[in-house]
Amino acid sequence: MDHRPLGRTGVSVSPLCLGAMMFGAFGNADHDDAIKIVHRALDAGINFIDTADVYSGGESEEIVGKALAGGRREDVVLATKVGLPLGDDPNRRGTSRRWITEAVEGSLRRLGTDRIDLYQVHRLDASVDVDETLGVLSDLVRAGKVRMFGASSVPASQIAEAHWTAERRGRERFRTEQPPYSLLVRAAEFDVLPTSRRHGMGVLTYSPLAGGWLTGRYRKGREIAGPGSAARLRRFPAAYDATAPANAAKLDAADALGALADEAGMTLVQMAIAFVLRHPAVTSAIVGPRTMEHLESYLAADGVELPGDVLDRIDEIVPPGHTINVADNMWHTATSALEAASRRR
Repeated sequence: MDHRPLGRTGVSVSPLCLGAMMFGAFGNADHDDAIKIVHRALDAGINFIDTADVYSGGESEEIVGKALAGGRREDVVLATKVGLPLGDDPNRRGTSRRWITEAVEGSLRRLGTDRIDLYQVHRLDASVDVDETLGVLSDLVRAGKVRMFGASSVPASQIAEAHWTAERRGRERFRTEQPPYSLLVRAAEFDVLPTSRRHGMGVLTYSPLAGGWLTGRYRKGREIAGPGSAARLRRFPAAYDATAPANAAKLDAADALGALADEAGMTLVQMAIAFVLRHPAVTSAIVGPRTMEHLESYLAADGVELPGDVLDRIDEIVPPGHTINVADNMWHTATSALEAASRRR
């Protein structure tokens, strides 16, 4: 597997990043099986792993830590995240100095390591001055607990503001961005991807299969049963409601994309991942297997190239910059300013 530069950090990572969200109670509760999946990914050439403190309440980080024990840690660029609520305590969430200072120690302990290669703000906290967040993250870099830091689902305007703040306040800056991006969710092409590239940021995109809609299971004439993970279905029930107009439009697009993949002689999974990786701003696509079968289907996408005529056909089905269901942009979790009601009032 080839490697790509992670922005201008000097670090090289595999184009596929192993996402660990499905390890633990969220998906695969069998620790031994999840560890085998991690080892298979590493043996296949993946050197980039992404998890978060909130995934399965920290269990995901524990599994990753177990998988990397015994000498495999040195070969991995290890990423985790902070910011989403860990329990009901209002101070065990967000991006304050108080919480980040505490949360990083928990992640280090669960991961069984003395440093995190990429520490990401899961969402910017509107109640916290960005300088406060950059300040504590910069201190963690200087202390050697974090090598670099980034963010997830940050709008382009806030990326630019954070860089401006870092430059003028003498802070370390966000080195990566993690947006949702897929054949069905293309809003990032408008400004997040160009802005990230302009600022020399690495981009690791999540949900390249659009929450399962691009696995090939969602075709016309087939029952939509939702994802295999019961936890995901509980957290995002509306995303799989076949009676919703937006999901009906997604089914039309997924069916057309599946037919196009068949014509091109590849699986829809291969086409979906290859599409994401083709964008010049994208460094790596996060793939989050729950089973070994899932991982093998993702690995089969390595090295797949999409010819120009296939890309043109994709653009006819889902135009550049367009998202079939606006809710999939995850704007409601990042900034209310991008929601329709906020734009009108």
